Amino acid sequence: MRRRDFISVLGGATTSSLLRPLATRAQQVAQTVKVYRLGFLNPGSAEADPNRFVASLLNGLAQHGYVLGSNLTLERRGAEFQVERLPGLLDELVASKVDVIVTTSYPAALAAKQGARAVPIVAVNSGDPVGTGLIDSLARPGGNITGISDVAAELAPKRLELLKELAPALRRVAMLWNASDLGMTMRYRATAAAAQILGITVQTLGVREPDDFNDAFAAMTQEPPDGLLMVSDALMSLNRKRVFEFASAHRLPAIYEVEFLARDGGLMSYGPDTEEIFDRAAALVDRILKGADPASLPFEQPTRFRLVINLKTAKALGLSVPQTLLATADEVIE
Repeated sequence: MRRRDFISVLGGATTSSLLRPLATRAQQVAQTVKVYRLGFLNPGSAEADPNRFVASLLNGLAQHGYVLGSNLTLERRGAEFQVERLPGLLDELVASKVDVIVTTSYPAALAAKQGARAVPIVAVNSGDPVGTGLIDSLARPGGNITGISDVAAELAPKRLELLKELAPALRRVAMLWNASDLGMTMRYRATAAAAQILGITVQTLGVREPDDFNDAFAAMTQEPPDGLLMVSDALMSLNRKRVFEFASAHRLPAIYEVEFLARDGGLMSYGPDTEEIFDRAAALVDRILKGADPASLPFEQPTRFRLVINLKTAKALGLSVPQTLLATADEVIE
């Protein structure tokens, strides 16, 4: 064998022997990367996400280094508006050995608290957690649950004032909410109490399923209100287009709680910044995954609020939006 060929073969063998341990070490490192399992439980559809809640949560988690398909997997469950299915779906999440469960709505949070005592829970959009008995106190929730609390009592007067600024003749407001959800019922009560203080009469329109919306629309047709306030949850989001169409057909000024509803065709919305809520929910998930006890993590409160006005909808309703109101809006849809 020529000397050059011998050196080449020797060099190749040496390189191969050097690279083999490196490749093995890389495989070992890859195998030691912890993959966390996140559960998501809601009373609506498992896949439909009109609020982009899941997308916002995943974006927030990415800021803490959790990437779906890399070191994070997601188990989604939705009850398809059959609340009685929630305990069974919760059992599926527990059986899949999720590390944390994020819930939206009071029924989902309650089902998780009762059925997943060994799994930490982060509850979002569940109403007043103390008022519903979900936790002991905001500062010390107790049990295995923490999350983002409701501030409906503080926001209700502001929403009504905004609606009255847009419709000065407002004397009677219809309130549409999911009466089967205690969290949303308490949010409605807080809003109704604020209306009473402001001298506004409330037309009570609680619904429990999609068919009930026809009865609510009939009631508003028979006794027309001056405005509409919709308490937002999964049931309302599912039927939002029907509410938009009714409001348009009857030239009814309406205010919503979640910003995506104004972007999707509603007249205007005022409520907590969705991105902030889920960024903070993601931060709570991160702390729990790093070993924090959810019972010692206070329920947090929203700090940023957004007013969104849809001028296209206003024009379709024949409404002129005051410049003072436009000047205070965080987003104006032309």
